[in-house]
Amino acid sequence: MLTIPTHGPGLYEFTTQVRSWLDAQAASSGLLTLFMRHTSCSLLIQENADPEVQTDLQNYFTRLVPPSTHPSMSYLTHTYEGPDDMPAHIKAAMLPVSLSIPVTEGRMMLGTWQGIYLFEHRDRPHHRQVAMHLSP
Repeated sequence: MLTIPTHGPGLYEFTTQVRSWLDAQAASSGLLTLFMRHTSCSLLIQENADPEVQTDLQNYFTRLVPPSTHPSMSYLTHTYEGPDDMPAHIKAAMLPVSLSIPVTEGRMMLGTWQGIYLFEHRDRPHHRQVAMHLSP
């Protein structure tokens, strides 16, 4: 299990932590599964070279699913946990909460510019848990 602290909406790269965990497993090949244990954030494999990519993704999803106080979201009924809660659930329903990554010779088969990200959809800080499993 990996715990990732967040401090509000955005993408948090944790590729290095997964790589360290994988090194400790001493496995040569298999399928790595990552699973987000929460309903208001997501997992992504995304470009890690230019931070503008993360900014643009965050801005796009904020525009696509605004807070429940926005007039376009007046149809929502689950609003008592704050204006960011139901929109966070919608975003998590649209995006992956699990990832599968091939591992060969102890290395994740990520592309040159790919990183593993937690996409936080809530406004306040959280400690998010990602379950990790390596199948032979």
